[in-house]
Amino acid sequence: MTDTNNLISHLVELRNRILRALLSVLVVFLCLVYFAEDLYHYLASPLMAVLPENASMIATDVASPFFAPFKLTLVLSFFIAIPYVLYQVWAFIAPGLYTTEKKLVIPLLVSSTLLFYAGMAFAYFVVFPLAFAFFTSVAPSGVTVSTDISSYLDFVLKLFFAFGVSFEIPIAIILMCWTGVTDADSLRAKRPFVIVGVFVIGMLLTPPDIISQTLLAVPMWLLFEIGVIVGGFYGKKNDDEQDDHTATDG
Repeated sequence: MTDTNNLISHLVELRNRILRALLSVLVVFLCLVYFAEDLYHYLASPLMAVLPENASMIATDVASPFFAPFKLTLVLSFFIAIPYVLYQVWAFIAPGLYTTEKKLVIPLLVSSTLLFYAGMAFAYFVVFPLAFAFFTSVAPSGVTVSTDISSYLDFVLKLFFAFGVSFEIPIAIILMCWTGVTDADSLRAKRPFVIVGVFVIGMLLTPPDIISQTLLAVPMWLLFEIGVIVGGFYGKKNDDEQDDHTATDG
């Protein structure tokens, strides 16, 4: 009976945490929806800046002028609410963690959020201007570049997600080193395969041009190197703790 009550209490807490996370997204959305058109204009500015003279974006669907800014605002609301959403995840799992695990998880949650934002900012301020300038410059003669607003939104959201997730590489490496799945020395030995792998991932996640592929692959490689350096300290720390426990038991 006690186990059943504990399970029910955990499910109730999980439901409450999920509702709070969804409510935070809704609150942010309500604050931003009035500025939906301005937000879309800001998102489209990297493309608008390189479009030919007298060219503009178009809407091929009747409802696109309404749904594209609405969709952008909803996704942006989730991105902004990520810290609070992750806090709800943390608050749910924290009671089951050891003190040492809590000390590790909190910095990882903060750093993973900042890295995700950094990936999105890198995509917007560095990748978009270069990639869109390349796309518009290679248009065949006689072809007018007029991008559909819904297609553009899907395209940039894909890149935001790709760069945001790619910037989480150091966190993944630290977790693998901390849990003992691998170690820094093994990862260094696999560096040639990693370099090839990041360029393959860049080819799959970005448009078919060498500029955006390279702009994703190179930061991924650098983040891998950072993750290996930091992960080496976590691996050594775990080894030292295990040695201390062994000496104490002996």
